[in-house]
Amino acid sequence: MEKYSRRDFLARSAAGAMALTSPALIGKSLLAAENAKTKSAKMAIAKWAGPKKLDVSQISKAAVKLTEQAIQGIGGLKQFVTKGAVVWIKPNIGWDRTPELAANTNPDVVATLIRLCFDAGAKTVRIGDNPCQIAAKTYVSSGIAPAAEKLGAEIVYLDTSRFKEIDIKGELIKKIPVFPGIMEADLVINVPIIKHHMMSTATMCMKNYMGVINNRPTIHQNFAVCLTDLTRFMAPQISVLDAVRIMTGHGPVGGSLDDVELKLTLAAGTDVIALDSWGAGVLGKTIEELPFITKGASEGLGTTDYKSISKEIAVS
Repeated sequence: MEKYSRRDFLARSAAGAMALTSPALIGKSLLAAENAKTKSAKMAIAKWAGPKKLDVSQISKAAVKLTEQAIQGIGGLKQFVTKGAVVWIKPNIGWDRTPELAANTNPDVVATLIRLCFDAGAKTVRIGDNPCQIAAKTYVSSGIAPAAEKLGAEIVYLDTSRFKEIDIKGELIKKIPVFPGIMEADLVINVPIIKHHMMSTATMCMKNYMGVINNRPTIHQNFAVCLTDLTRFMAPQISVLDAVRIMTGHGPVGGSLDDVELKLTLAAGTDVIALDSWGAGVLGKTIEELPFITKGASEGLGTTDYKSISKEIAVS
């Protein structure tokens, strides 16, 4: 069966525009996409090695350091961000919850990635998700929109009328509505948080791609196969898996500090299967308990043996 990915979309779009575009401007999207093919998958795990008792402001500073060191550990963002690129950062911003409740990606992690993208040469950095609750609330209560605006990133609310049905030629998902702005970005950085999910057991890198589509119930028919279809289509280049805080129960929305653990770690890499395999352990799960990981690995999307491609970095 022919497979279709976001990278194919970029390639076909660039080819279609070639006759109308000067040679100097052709292929920026292609270059960003091709970068992932020329590097072996690698991963860096940043772990806090400083004081264990931290107040809120100290946790915020730790999150920044962890993000910086994990990105540096995989060689920095300049290998992914071409000069003048449009970068879409895709956090989990699905729920009307504050950062302390670990329902959404840590805002300091997102803010650090925005800054690093601009430092690497990005012209535009956009932040957006298709949340389960009202976006006008989730974007603010998560702390992500205020942090992003301060750094000059564009906050995008995903208008459901703009989603475009794409034939992704998956095993179960044949067609699905995808937000065009995410498809057209030169680089998509996937930035989920590790947390419990009552239906899929966990939400991490693969499941975070549900925020680029509409018609979520399609995925619910079989998480393992459908998340593999969606991940293959998105053709991941780089992901950052946030475990500054994690939600251990009553996910994905949570609402109680009893379900939150302060882990002070995160990982960055080019292999979403490796990242999710690591994340499973952080959450206290085995990969066998998360069939979407083993299915993705069996389809060649990455390795479950994250230790073979990763290094640990102590941060203080």
